Amino acid sequence: MIDVRVLGPVQLTLDGEAPPAQLLWRKNLALLLYLAFSPRGARTREHLMGLLWGDKPESAARHSLRESLRVLRRALGDNALRAAGDVVAINEGVLRLDTHQFTRCEADGGWRQASELVGGEFLEGFGVPDASPFEDWLASERAAWRVRCVSVLANQAECLLATGDASQAAEVAQRARRLDPRSSTVVHIAMRALALAGERAHALDTYHAFATSLSEVGLTPERGLTELARRVKSERELRLAASVPRSVTQGAELKRPPLIGRQDALAQLLDGWRRCVGGNRAAIGFVVGEAGMGKTRLAEELVARARLEGAATVTLRAVEGDRTTPESGLYALARGGLLTAGGVPAAPPAALAAFAEAVPEWADRFRTVSVNPKPLGLALGDVLRAAADEQPVLIVVDDAHWLDHESLLALIAGCRTAADAPVFFCLCVAPQHPRAELDELRAHMGRDLPGVVLTLGPLEDSAIRQLVSWALPQYGDGEQDRLTRRLTADSAGIPLLAVELLHAVALGLDLGRVDGAWPTPLKTLDQTLPGELPDAIVAAIRVSFRRLSKDAQRALSTAAVLGDRVTVEEIAMGSELQGAVLTTALDELEWQRWLAAEPRGFSFVARVVREVVARDMLTPGQRERIRSRIQPVRDLTPN
Repeated sequence: MIDVRVLGPVQLTLDGEAPPAQLLWRKNLALLLYLAFSPRGARTREHLMGLLWGDKPESAARHSLRESLRVLRRALGDNALRAAGDVVAINEGVLRLDTHQFTRCEADGGWRQASELVGGEFLEGFGVPDASPFEDWLASERAAWRVRCVSVLANQAECLLATGDASQAAEVAQRARRLDPRSSTVVHIAMRALALAGERAHALDTYHAFATSLSEVGLTPERGLTELARRVKSERELRLAASVPRSVTQGAELKRPPLIGRQDALAQLLDGWRRCVGGNRAAIGFVVGEAGMGKTRLAEELVARARLEGAATVTLRAVEGDRTTPESGLYALARGGLLTAGGVPAAPPAALAAFAEAVPEWADRFRTVSVNPKPLGLALGDVLRAAADEQPVLIVVDDAHWLDHESLLALIAGCRTAADAPVFFCLCVAPQHPRAELDELRAHMGRDLPGVVLTLGPLEDSAIRQLVSWALPQYGDGEQDRLTRRLTADSAGIPLLAVELLHAVALGLDLGRVDGAWPTPLKTLDQTLPGELPDAIVAAIRVSFRRLSKDAQRALSTAAVLGDRVTVEEIAMGSELQGAVLTTALDELEWQRWLAAEPRGFSFVARVVREVVARDMLTPGQRERIRSRIQPVRDLTPN
């Protein structure tokens, strides 16, 4: 059996060994490949002579063909070829072609398996310059296989995006671009994937390179691609100073793994969002799960995609203290992106006046509005309707169970007022903190408003095994199995802790030297103290902390001491970092997913991490000095 790979540089192996040198001579190989791709593997002698030896007299061409067939029989076996009159054919089963496997996978929608077979152009680098008929055939086959390979790679990239693996999706899309640099579809996928992976500059470079290549033939990118480039350009980019060593950021990508075990949840959430937009009707998505189960990550994936699709996104993250501060959630929504939505100026003046009276940024923009304001809670629905007249609107509230009563009632009223507009409410909640207002909102689902409820539980062993395989591909099967069992025990299947452990192992943590004992009975992650966590979890957080730059450590330590949400000014005061140095440190902490930013300040992605940092990475004296530096500012801040 001879194995032949033609999707890329041609490769042949004969029963696992290198084939005879004569078989690889250019025209002998061309004859073999041409027969393999001929209908029923058969061609007439006259046709083959004209294909490869058309420049020779008939007798010389016939001799050359006969010699080539002799080489093929000697290499493949006497039964490999058959002759019937003037027809020469290669018997079925003699060759095992990668294109056959590709075709089967393509037909079954096995995009991953098919994409793995694509190593480049069809017969990349191969040719027979003095045989123009063969060259014409080769050009035609390359064009046909290029279309199929690009389609498979594009489908695989889309599948990877659907699982949240934007980095891998970008890599696959770039492979497709190398095959077809002028495919608008491929460039669109590549730009989306790069933007979702946080590589905004690379996404824009991809667009500009594409636009330049089109300009060379007098064309311009289509409008949708240009609009995508504009959206990518408007996105905020995290900045890491050149002084931050690669050793600090290396491996940080493990903090955002593919959504292994959460693919179906993301698909359902995106489906709810797109039904809302397509049906021009408000909808709700509830993401329910305990701390660390991945609610925030799903919401982030939804926001990133919605922004690239042209939606206005409004986000806020509630903390426990918000529950006792009336209308604090409404103020946060007003500052969390609602003001920049395109259609807002068309809202009723009374609604604009309500927000202008409550929020200085709105007052600056709508200072000419001089009517009596509506109640703020009722004004929200009017503003959302106006905004949605111009573009879809996505409202995301993380830890919505901590919202104040007035803001939750405003959300309920907003759902009703904007019921016939493309407004999607995504609310992330923890089951151990029930709220009657949220129960009422859920009661409207299916009757007044469409919606979806996603309940996230611990990852199964198989999902953790996939995470291990993704994060540590250099490990053998036995090592991966042992690590999977250890991670399952230490993390209780909580994605946040499993990823934290994997990140630390990738950075050098030896799990054999630390103990594990999890979970504490009848306690959630929010209720668990750092001292009750497995030693492996605490050690993993310490390892990751020490990999941060010194400035990032100072900023993070300050945030850990000061509370659930901390303003930039408070971090600056407590850490004694200023200007670009502080900005870079905060960007590093966002990059490595320690902190999440919103207009009101920064909060820890995971409260348990904040508690470990505050307890283990600072001395009592350091904690007290941070508090003393910030206390005068807090004393002057009104409640």
